[in-house]
Amino acid sequence: MATVVAFHAHPDDEVLMTGGTLARASSEGHRVVIVVATDGVMGAASESDSTRMDELRASARILGVGRVVHLGYADSGHGPVLYPDPPDRTRFARADTEEAAARLAAVLREENAAVLLSYDANGGYGHRDHVKVHEVGKRAAGLAGVSHVLEATLPRDVADRFVRLTRLLRIPFRFDAEALRALYSPGAAITHRVDVRRFARQKQAALAAHRSEVTGRGRLAPVMRVLVRLPVPLFGLLLGREWYVDAAASNPRVVSDIFAGPVAGETPARRVP
Repeated sequence: MATVVAFHAHPDDEVLMTGGTLARASSEGHRVVIVVATDGVMGAASESDSTRMDELRASARILGVGRVVHLGYADSGHGPVLYPDPPDRTRFARADTEEAAARLAAVLREENAAVLLSYDANGGYGHRDHVKVHEVGKRAAGLAGVSHVLEATLPRDVADRFVRLTRLLRIPFRFDAEALRALYSPGAAITHRVDVRRFARQKQAALAAHRSEVTGRGRLAPVMRVLVRLPVPLFGLLLGREWYVDAAASNPRVVSDIFAGPVAGETPARRVP
């Protein structure tokens, strides 16, 4: 069996981008580890409660995750203003890439990771912390010698259909729809399409575990409130596939196993601790 490390920016990202993949890997007997760069809190760690991290741990248990690690950075926020750092820690967007990569690489080595899940170069929808995850993840994989790096993303046409659906259902969507069409990844770049419909119930329950986000006023809160109330089959229809890009692939074909390379005949990336 192998170890999968999923590197994310904030609590709840692990569900939306990779939740079904993690549940599937765990069900197949693999060890799964989640590393978050931030705890999702804008202020000082000494002034915040542990709600977001507690919710992440609850989500992780539902998905079958064996370990959760926080790299120690503060949320950088999304929008035109990058606020000053809290007094006791650095916002992730301002973190020294080498330092952050060294922290992540230490986890990768400790876990003897076979696969690192990160984000595409656009950081998905462009959040500055998500872009930083891409940069730090890429460097950490190099430091730790992890050759199998898959970048979580959405095909642009799927992202566009999702935006259209929110409008059709009159769900408030607080993102620039036009900007999204130039973000995420082109369909031709996708190397892994993972069917996770069997794990829809787990993925939905893990999303619901992020109660403060579901009931809050964040940009995605209205969408999350709808998603957690859907019948499981409909939830699975909407969020039952997850997509990745292997940026190191040449002449890729799309595969459905995160442990397999996207090139015909390539040996699956399995390492046994």
